[in-house]
Amino acid sequence: MTSVQGTAAATLDRPAATHEKRVTIALFAAGLTTFAAMYSTQSLLPSLSAAFAVPPARAALAVSLTTGLLALSIIPAGLLSARIGRTRVMIGSAVAASVLGLLLPLCANFDMLLVLRAAQGIALAGVPAVAMAYLAEEIGAGGLGAAMGVYIAGTTIGGLAGRLIPSLALEVTSWRWAEVAVSLAAAACTVWFARTLPPSRGFVARPAGFGVIVGDLAAQLRNRGLLPLFALAFLLMGSFVSVYNYLGYRLTHAPFELAPAIAGLVFVLYLAGTVASAYTGRLADRLGYRRVLAGSVVLMAAGAVVTLPDRLDVVLAGILLFTTGFFGAHTVASTWVGTLAENRGAASSLYMFAYYLGSAVVGSGMGIAYAAGGWAGLLTGIGVLFVLAAVLVALTATADRGTVNRGTVDRRPDPRG
Repeated sequence: MTSVQGTAAATLDRPAATHEKRVTIALFAAGLTTFAAMYSTQSLLPSLSAAFAVPPARAALAVSLTTGLLALSIIPAGLLSARIGRTRVMIGSAVAASVLGLLLPLCANFDMLLVLRAAQGIALAGVPAVAMAYLAEEIGAGGLGAAMGVYIAGTTIGGLAGRLIPSLALEVTSWRWAEVAVSLAAAACTVWFARTLPPSRGFVARPAGFGVIVGDLAAQLRNRGLLPLFALAFLLMGSFVSVYNYLGYRLTHAPFELAPAIAGLVFVLYLAGTVASAYTGRLADRLGYRRVLAGSVVLMAAGAVVTLPDRLDVVLAGILLFTTGFFGAHTVASTWVGTLAENRGAASSLYMFAYYLGSAVVGSGMGIAYAAGGWAGLLTGIGVLFVLAAVLVALTATADRGTVNRGTVDRRPDPRG
């Protein structure tokens, strides 16, 4: 009898395992297309400055406007997904962003480029707004950390492709054709994502009025465990984007004076995020979220300090540490939000809102620090943010004393979204 029951259980588990595998692969592709499109202009910033005669801080708007409008669209996209379904919103988002990306090379002036990048930010919001809630609904408790790590690994490879493809193309062509190349790659990943994504199994539609929506969001803000994680998302993402926004300017000017295509190769270090995401998710499931989060933030801060000397090998080593630490921290924080939240959709929307708002606000604001003090000025500004981040990590002790610090929380679908 026991043998028969075991065989029956294994048979029942196979469809669930197949479903979870398809979900994980599809979200990997979603990360690829979303982040390739989102950061397709970052390695082109020095070229855009030259082509349109704009200073670095203004050129950086080609990244910051996208992430800023994405931040403002995160919550509406998450709420829409609660009404019409997670998969519809994610697929529609990826398709619209791909179409807008293919229009970018046609821009006649910088203002037109900014308008399209802003629209692309709105279109891109669907995937990051929904992905965490979708994974929490579709993946079992034992595999959520690893699945989240695979998704974030997809975002790191997508971010790498979005930066590396155009920077390499600059060696033989203009920024316009470089943008064509990366936009076509993003479109191909969108097709892969749409064809792989299975229908939701854990989703329960939750239409709600405005008052209920506001109440749901306010409830997440009253959760003392979630607040430090939201603030960390703002600070760490802002620091990360600031470094990568202005790194190209530093490497293409004295004392390094690298060619744009060679400077773009530094984005290969972005692959460190892929390894960090996949490994850190499993490590946090085993050792506890707070411990791994603290270590990741320390590693990120140390990497930033290491980039200060004007030695290329030292700068690259620092960027490697910085990138590894960032993606480790993001993997842990985003997974922790999913385990702490009573309403995963609302909580993940607020987390991603803070995440991309940090990219826009800090990413633009640090342009002032870079203009005033060069790389040292930029690192000074980021150093202040790391002091605040250390305080926030200490505040996560409130959540760590709960029952969720080792991923043991019940992650069955929440009927409230």
